This record gives sequence, C-alpha cells and structure tokens, in this order.
Amino acid sequence: MSLLRRIEKGGNTNKGGEQPQASPQRTPPPNRKPAPNATDGYADLKTRIQNKLLSELDPSLDITRKDDIRRQIQELFNNILAEENIVIAKSERERLFKTIVADILGFGPLESLLGDDTITEIMVNGPKNVFVERKGRITLAGVSFDNEDHVLRVIDRIVAPLGRRVDESQPLVDARLPDGSRVNVVIRPVALCGPTITIRKFSKTPFTVQDLIGFGSMTTEIAQFLRACVVASLNMLVSGGTGSGKTTLLNVLSSFIPNDERIVTIENAAELQLQQEHVVPLESRPANIEGAGAVTIRDLVVNALRMRPERIVVGECRSGEALDMLQAMNTGHDGSLTTLHANTPRDSVARLEVMVLMAGMDLPTRAIREQIASAVDCIVQQSRLRDGSRKIVEISEVQGMEGEMITMSSIFEFEQTGYEDGRIVGRIRPTGIRPKFIDQIEDAGITLPPTVFGVGRR
Repeated sequence: MSLLRRIEKGGNTNKGGEQPQASPQRTPPPNRKPAPNATDGYADLKTRIQNKLLSELDPSLDITRKDDIRRQIQELFNNILAEENIVIAKSERERLFKTIVADILGFGPLESLLGDDTITEIMVNGPKNVFVERKGRITLAGVSFDNEDHVLRVIDRIVAPLGRRVDESQPLVDARLPDGSRVNVVIRPVALCGPTITIRKFSKTPFTVQDLIGFGSMTTEIAQFLRACVVASLNMLVSGGTGSGKTTLLNVLSSFIPNDERIVTIENAAELQLQQEHVVPLESRPANIEGAGAVTIRDLVVNALRMRPERIVVGECRSGEALDMLQAMNTGHDGSLTTLHANTPRDSVARLEVMVLMAGMDLPTRAIREQIASAVDCIVQQSRLRDGSRKIVEISEVQGMEGEMITMSSIFEFEQTGYEDGRIVGRIRPTGIRPKFIDQIEDAGITLPPTVFGVGRR
C-alpha cells in the first residue's frame, strides 16, 4: 500500500474546554485534508504534480536532451513536494518520479515493459488490460493506464514523430518505435474496448543465425543450406502465420547477403536491421488528412527497380505489389527476399496468385502461375507451434509447371517426436531430395556436403 500523507500545519485546539457538538459527518479542520484512499490518493497526487510540472517546464526545451530535462523535472518535483508539504516514503517517492518522467518523456506505463528484454509482445486492450508475451506465453503485465485519454496521449507520442495521425476518421495506424519495434494502433469507434496498442518488440541487437540455432528454430545443416541459397542469389519467400517469426528469419537471411551488394529494403514500418554498408531502406506512407500523398509498397517496389538494386527485400507482400515483385525477380533482380502470410508452402503459392490478381491486371491463371514458377526458387515455412516455440517447419523448392499446376518438392520437413513438460520435441530433417537449383549454388562456388540433404547419414 502506498504511504501517502500531508504534514499538518498547526491544528485546532479547544482552549475553552467546551465539548464539540456531535455531528453525523465531522468537518475536517481547515488546514487538514481528508486522508485519501491510498490508490486514489496516489493517482491524484501523480496527476497534480504532473500537471504542475508540465505548466512549469520550459516549452522551448529540446525534448531530445532527455538528461537535461530529467534533471529539471527532478528539481521541480522536489520543489513541488516541499511547497505542498508532502511526505512520502522513499520507495514511493522514487516510483512516483519514475512514473511521471515516463509519462512526460517516454511511453508511460509501457516504459518498464519496453525495457524488459524477456518480453516479445505488448498488447494494450483499453486502459486497464495490458498483456505481454514471454517465451510464447501471454500473461497480464501488472501495469495499467489512468484512463483512455492517458492511452491516447501515449499513442500520439508514438505516431507524431513519424508524421502519422490517428483519429476517428483514421482509427487504424501502423507505426514503429525508435528501437524499430512494430506498433499497431486501433482506437474508437473501431476498437470497442477502448484504444488498443499492439507492439511487436525486436531485440536491441539483431538475432544471428547462431541465436536461431540455439533457440532450436533451425539446425546447423539448415543454416548452411539457407546461407548457400542467399549467397547464390536464389529468390526466396518466407511464409508463416502471424507472430511466427517471419521478420526475424528475414533479418537473418538478409545478413547472408554479401557486403558489397546494393540492397533496397521496402517496408510498411521499417523494422529490418540489416548490417551491410550499402543498404537503402524505404518506408511506405499513408495518405494525409486531405487523403493525398500516400506512397504504397507497390509504388516503392516499382521505384526500387530504378535504383540499381542488386537485392530487393520486401518486408511483407500483402497485395498487388506481389505482381511487381515477381516481375522484378524475373527481370534480373535475383536474390530477392520477401515474406507473406500462409500456413504451408503450397498455400503461399495460392496466396501469391490472389495477390497478383489484386494488382488489377486481368491475367489468366496459367500466366500467373508461370510467373510464380519462373520467379520463386525456394519457400521457407516458419511456424509458431502450440507450445509457443517458433521453428522452420518446412523448406520447399518450386520446381516448375506440370500442366496447369505448379510443382513443388519438400527438401526439409519438421518431424514431431513427442511432447514433454509442455514442450514439443522434434527436429526438422532432410527428406533426401536434392533440389534442382543445386547447380546454381555450385556455380556460386559453394559446395554443400551430402549430409545436409541426409545422404550418407546413419
């Protein structure tokens, strides 16, 4: 419970010795305020001090100089407590100060969650229900906002620096935090429970292929194979469901691109963390308040073709940009990478067909499938299993056309062998099939040992 009280200035004394008249509701002396409920009193004190701080802070301060502002807030905070004769326990005093600083300089109650490296997702369902994901498990976060206005203030702080807005006319917005974490916001009237924030956190230091091997997301043999595919400039799709780890895997695949190649990345909200020297990141832009000025992923893909890219990396194909991506893959831009939502490699091919049709071109189905079969070499299926773990569960080669159908073959498949202590036990194993594009890998000067494909194993 919060320890919160005021020092009383003087008090009423009854020098005449007269007995006070009985009253059903005693009125406090003029210099004493009724003792507040601990929770309500803490919230009231926080609000009053925060409002006073905001009124006294110099509005011309450079918000990027957080250390200077923090020192000024500390000084004003101490002065306010002294002026109002407020005594508060040291631990509560520190907690109150941190809360106020987080609201003024950061993202309020989300600050502590954003600083917790064990959290991979933050979900705000209105002001009082905040959930987090740790190791694939979703639990209550133990923090809350004061009210819906408090949530909206934090939302404005997230989207304003990006030149984006959220209001009743545009209640949905995608954004990102300074550390690259992806943010989705939905407000009333669309979100019936109140302002909703979903934050997909990313590691401050990008995951490496060794990290994914350590997590059990892939094996050493899979890593060897994928590195060879990227270096040999194969066109690859990463397919998977929401939250399956597609972007993390795309980051790792992108890290295999040689450092001397020019890479253009295209995303809705920039979150890829490529470490190469020659990277040109592009980000789409929504329409302004007049409904003009939108720059779509498709616009960026078309423009990227004029930027002399050696690699095009699209964060996610969702719509008609799939047609332009396929055309780029078929016109000399080998080694392109992208992700899409699908449950199996076969489903991802079907989704590509639908997205090409969304470009508005009246193309026959066979022509679309021929484009896909010619452009895409390899599909990597990522999945979030029921125990919360994220793994590569299948790698397939797109071999070509047979009649009206695209032919595919599985090179690696995940085999579940058990379920122990709430965890899935299994391993992705080679099927024994060598892909047809092995010649392209060897032409790049890469020789994969036969054991990668399960040949010669016992």
